[in-house]
This record gives sequence, structure tokens and C-alpha cells, in this order.
Amino acid sequence: MVNVANRLRLMRETAGISQRELARKVGVSNGTISQIEKGNSDPSVGLLKQILEGLELSIADFFEEKIQPRQKIFYAEDELVDVGSGKVKFLQMGPSTAGRKIQFLREFYEGGASTGHKSLVHEGEEAGFILSGQLEVTVGDQRRVLNAGEGYYFNSTTPHSFRNVSPEPCEIISACTPPF
Repeated sequence: MVNVANRLRLMRETAGISQRELARKVGVSNGTISQIEKGNSDPSVGLLKQILEGLELSIADFFEEKIQPRQKIFYAEDELVDVGSGKVKFLQMGPSTAGRKIQFLREFYEGGASTGHKSLVHEGEEAGFILSGQLEVTVGDQRRVLNAGEGYYFNSTTPHSFRNVSPEPCEIISACTPPF
């Protein structure tokens, strides 16, 4: 017999959607989803069907014995996860890099902000594209101030750092493989 509470939570998490987002999507309260997932409430077939439509699943898919994780493909701006701190904001596509081969970020550097005094060094490669503002990129003994429309690509085993040399904010899109 299928445990509806555990199965719903697993299906929701596999879809990469929060309880609050699912509730908003299907027009029920966050508490309704929470109570079902805790096993404190059994949904009617109609309510379960409505919730599953929000996860883009059929009732047959829900009750299948083997759960096939559903890959989340599309991300809205409010679904990006802030993995930065301080004057540099790193918005990551996806809640985690576990099992991923690439980390994709939208980065914001306040005027004068940097990745710190110590250079970064890690396995892999990095690439980025400046959307607005200016960013000084230092890789080994090479340093250059990049403007909007310019980019970089390097082996990240070489010590590197980033600094906004302008008082204006800088926005970039970057990728790192494997995830850092």
C-alpha cells in the first residue's frame, strides 16, 4: 500500500518545488499540503488529483511502484537560490549542485565588492559573461577589467579572483564545472 504522505512529499521534492509554491499553484493553503505530507490529513481523490496536476503528474504516475525522479528543467527568477553572502550575491540555478556536472550562476557585485583577498583555486573550468557594469578578473598573473558584453573562460586550478572596480553594480552570468 502506498503511503500518500511520504509519496507526495517525495514527488514534490523530486520536482524541486516547495510546499508553499505547490499550494499557490493549485489554489490550496500551505497548511493543507503540510498536513497531507505529515500524514495528519488524507486528501480526497479530487484534492489529490488537483495537487498532482500542480506537479504535472497523473494519479497513475503517483501510485506507480517505481518512482522516476523528474528532472526540473525550467526555473523562474524567484526559484534561484542565493548561495552568496555579503556584497556579492550568487543566485544558483537549482537548490543544490549534488549530482550535477555544472553550476550555473547569476552574480551581482555591489560597487567595490570582491570575492575576497585570498584567490580561489579549485578543480574545473569557469566561464562568465558580463551583463552590466565592470568586473576585474584576475587569473594567475593576468588581470583585465571586463565591461558589459565581454567574458572570460579559464582553468579554475589557476588562482583567480573577481572585483567590481566601479561604484556601479555589476551583473554577470557564470558557469563552473564541476560545481564549486
